[in-house]
Amino acid sequence: MYILGIDTSCDETAVAVVADGRYILSNVVASQIDIHARYGGVIPEVASRQHLLALLPVLKEALGSSPQLSGVTVTFGPGLPGALLVGLNLAKSLALAYNLPLLGINHLEGHIYAHWLEAREPSLPALCLVVSGGHTELVLMKDHGHFISLGRTRDDAAGEAFDKAARLLDLGYPGGPAIERAAQGGDPTLPLPRAWLKGSHDLSFSGLKTGLMPVLQKGNHHAVADVAASFEMAVVDVLVTKTIDAALSSGAQQILVSGGVAANKRLRATFAQRSPLPVFFPSPSLCTDNAAMVAACGYFRLSLNQGQDWDMDIAPNLKIG
Repeated sequence: MYILGIDTSCDETAVAVVADGRYILSNVVASQIDIHARYGGVIPEVASRQHLLALLPVLKEALGSSPQLSGVTVTFGPGLPGALLVGLNLAKSLALAYNLPLLGINHLEGHIYAHWLEAREPSLPALCLVVSGGHTELVLMKDHGHFISLGRTRDDAAGEAFDKAARLLDLGYPGGPAIERAAQGGDPTLPLPRAWLKGSHDLSFSGLKTGLMPVLQKGNHHAVADVAASFEMAVVDVLVTKTIDAALSSGAQQILVSGGVAANKRLRATFAQRSPLPVFFPSPSLCTDNAAMVAACGYFRLSLNQGQDWDMDIAPNLKIG
């Protein structure tokens, strides 16, 4: 089965074709980072207009000489409303024109299915950490189509915290890669706060961002590398500790980490050092938003006969589990 995937949830215009939920035939992404970097973050209206400009050329490139499609899948939430509408309307048009099944995909579930695009196939149940600029979620995946939310951030997502810290340090956008570059060679031992929220699998990063302010005040002469490394370590420490606790308490066989922040090298190394369970990460190119993960998720949804009605609408605040 050859599934077309479309993702326009934020600022990447992505189209892909995936065979049998495992094998990428094409995976094309048009990034808007250079545009939004001028403003220090994503401007929703600008993102929507760029999707309109980029989507058809990206679609043409992704389709290439693809075989007969078996279905069309598209992210319908969560995400930016205007951006989601662009992808959803194209998906409906294609499915109607070619008489193909149409499936709406939860963007967070899509990130998890990036793992099915690697050589190894995950074992279930698995504890999934979805960690990106807009989301930080702890989810138990018991089976295909069966997700249980165990915890999520109560305020800032981890990637959002990186963006805000990078802005305070004048490191540019996006913040995650900027902090990681600045932290190289830095001493990660500055005493920054960590919110443990004991008795819960929820997370919080707003206090960490606030705790960074006194460190940057006049009179505190810390090297940028030390500040960046300490902030990065504080985020990673909480993510790893909370994820391992959730995995052990839920009976998961392994841990699957996905989303843009999953590309962070310190996060990967710390999981490798601390986790008693196997921990897996997608390839860096599959950590950030892409459509191959959407198509992979769609294949398994289609296999379960889980489709969407033609009156499907966007769900900007869609949850998982």
